[in-house]
Amino acid sequence: MKILVTGSTGLLGNNLIRELLSRGYDVTAMIEPGVKKGTLEGLRLNFVTGNILEQQNLEAAFRGMDYVFHAAASTNLYPNRSARQREINITGTRNVTEAILHAGVKRLIYVGTANTFGYGSREKPGDENTPYNYARYGLDYMDSKREAHDVVIKAVKEKGLDAVICNPTFMFGPYDSKPSSGAMILAVYNRKVPGYTAGGKNYVCIKDVVKAMANAIQMGRTGESYILGHVNLSFKEIFEKIAAVSGVRAPSIALPKFITKAYGRLGSLKAGITGKAPTVSYPMALMSCDKHYYTAQKAVRELQLPQSPIEEGIEDALRWFKESAPHLLAPR
Repeated sequence: MKILVTGSTGLLGNNLIRELLSRGYDVTAMIEPGVKKGTLEGLRLNFVTGNILEQQNLEAAFRGMDYVFHAAASTNLYPNRSARQREINITGTRNVTEAILHAGVKRLIYVGTANTFGYGSREKPGDENTPYNYARYGLDYMDSKREAHDVVIKAVKEKGLDAVICNPTFMFGPYDSKPSSGAMILAVYNRKVPGYTAGGKNYVCIKDVVKAMANAIQMGRTGESYILGHVNLSFKEIFEKIAAVSGVRAPSIALPKFITKAYGRLGSLKAGITGKAPTVSYPMALMSCDKHYYTAQKAVRELQLPQSPIEEGIEDALRWFKESAPHLLAPR
């Protein structure tokens, strides 16, 4: 069985490819021109150079493939609005769906985000039917991923595309060379987190996410979306868990919302002057004050999504940093 993965060099792509290889699949990693193989180097897989903005190129790459996992996306939260990000996430996804239809691929497993759906409270978490409510933040990342999600659904309904949509929450795990989500772990480990804000997120071990995604080759209903998550935790709670695994003291200062928002406004103002991405922008500050909670029970039922303790994802990520990127860790 032949499988191609876009976005192969990212955190999710790296872990997904290893899961697919462990199941004996013939895997091809699509890499953009000029991008290094990075942590994929040495794995027994095929490589093809490609750009999701070039549909003709995609059709050639997809021909002969049984399944395609489309994980390539722009996930930047700054600048708030970006024509380039919209092009990658929306036009790129449309190109992928068209190329799959022309190349005769059996199924697309599209990687969205849980942010495609509205968040809820701990008592009533968001699910796959909760209306989108992220537009209030004014970020093209969320808005463009929502539109890309709709592109896939439209292709299913109007063109007969066989697609399953996987929507991960906040993932922890190894091979985070950027780093992306691991930046939170590093910040706590390096004792650079002064306090915690009022919000929270849903967290999941990436090893569980990629198992459910690989299961989507045979499981999952065409045109259905699946939130891949696990536990809802406030920032105070997740920092305490990271600190416990890391052997450091957890941040203990509760940051009032007005201070958090003021810091975000300052970050956005500075970024507007310098042109450099801020550590925290105003939209990011707003998000950190809200609780983005979800339930993944649909994916547990239909994709057999495991529910490993989030500490395992933290441990896996921290172990990888110590072994492969020790320069990111402060001396102990």
